[in-house]
Amino acid sequence: MSETIKPALAKKKPSFYTKVAKQYPDVIAAVENLGATLRTAGPLDEKTSQLIQLGAAASQQSEGSVVSHTRRAIQAGATPEEIVHALLLLVSTIGFPQTMAAMSWAKDVMEKKPKTK
Repeated sequence: MSETIKPALAKKKPSFYTKVAKQYPDVIAAVENLGATLRTAGPLDEKTSQLIQLGAAASQQSEGSVVSHTRRAIQAGATPEEIVHALLLLVSTIGFPQTMAAMSWAKDVMEKKPKTK
């Protein structure tokens, strides 16, 4: 998984998220502000924060969150190897099948080619 990740993938928001943001802009703004506040409340850097949130998303089997935090980890400078390792560390905590599911969702993000306009 040492292939280069396209930067455009890290910034694109899912269409459903965009629709909800248009319908409930204040709610989305509050959620995004909370996340930013929490990530800057301590000494962890952005990449580490995103990898931790990726692990939490995987433990909850939240495909959308795994996809989102994989993208955000990439944007924060995480390599494919770091993303895979962060998820692989979960095998003894959340189980093999759950870890493999999360790894497959992250792999889909990492291997996705950007859409051409």
